[in-house]
Amino acid sequence: MNEKIVARIATRIATRLIAIAGAAGLALALGALPAQAQEFGSPELIAAAKKEGKLVYYTANFAEVEQRVIKEFQKRFPEIKIEMVRAPGGQLITRVKTEAAAGKLIADVVDHSDRALMQPLADMFQDYAPPNAADYNPEAQIAPNLWPRVTLVWSIAYNTELVKNPPKSWMDLTKPEYDKMTGQVFARSGGTTWTRIMFERQVLGEDYWKKQASTHPILYPSGAPMSDSMVRGEVAMGPLLYNAIYPKQKDGAPIAIFFPPEGTPANPYATGIPKTAANPNAAKLFLNWCLSKEGQTFMIKELGNLTSLKVAPVYPEGFDPKVVKVWFPKFEEYVKLHEPWVAEWDKTFGYRQ
Repeated sequence: MNEKIVARIATRIATRLIAIAGAAGLALALGALPAQAQEFGSPELIAAAKKEGKLVYYTANFAEVEQRVIKEFQKRFPEIKIEMVRAPGGQLITRVKTEAAAGKLIADVVDHSDRALMQPLADMFQDYAPPNAADYNPEAQIAPNLWPRVTLVWSIAYNTELVKNPPKSWMDLTKPEYDKMTGQVFARSGGTTWTRIMFERQVLGEDYWKKQASTHPILYPSGAPMSDSMVRGEVAMGPLLYNAIYPKQKDGAPIAIFFPPEGTPANPYATGIPKTAANPNAAKLFLNWCLSKEGQTFMIKELGNLTSLKVAPVYPEGFDPKVVKVWFPKFEEYVKLHEPWVAEWDKTFGYRQ
């Protein structure tokens, strides 16, 4: 090819690249390119949140898990300091009600696993919706101002050093050969466990609890001590929230986890900002990040959550959405059946408060 023609082509390509780069730079300067910049809130909201510089966070989720969420949030917004108050579900609701009645509720964000306990308190929370509100499944909400920041899913886990013939389903946990080898989180521990036992009765059969109780499981107040016991070998197997046991496996513990073929119950949280919040902008920024694609992706990949986004950005390790059947309780039944069924569970398993 003629050298002059080659030179002209090279000049045109260079000019075009410069133009493209210039346009991209202009777009970046105007904030048009990074949608992420708008994903967490307006510049005014972010500035106001940084000015507040802190928030108080009440949660019923595992403290270890939420500390990692807070740390990840602060990588993006180090100016916001978060004081976390963690308590079991019933205790947390009692604290919120007591402080609110006395005019001393200090929480800027309340995050709870039991939607039935949160729904009657919906009027205590201010109007709030994240920038990506339209991306969320409305069935995961119980009120317009309470959001499914977290969606947890149940799995079955076992210690591979203790179990050589592992279970492969929910029904397998009732096998006589597993007598005194399994663990259970008791029914009154909170909304996530209530979701599981509701699933067991409605999907696995009315006699499932009785079959399960016949194996004499060890009862635990929550998934955190049960997962620790499983790692130590004090209990060999049992149903656990995936986000309670996955971090242990990830850290090298001899744990195997699977999602049973009969289905896996999932539980969306209810999270909101009280009308009395002293740091409402920091609270909104924190929830905006948690509910964003970035926040949800972190909680799925690193913590083992699911998501209530209509389109999941990723799935937990070992979770195949084409195979695993996710079970959500009908909210009306979730509320109506709670007391009589939990009382029956307590009787079946010999549990006394």
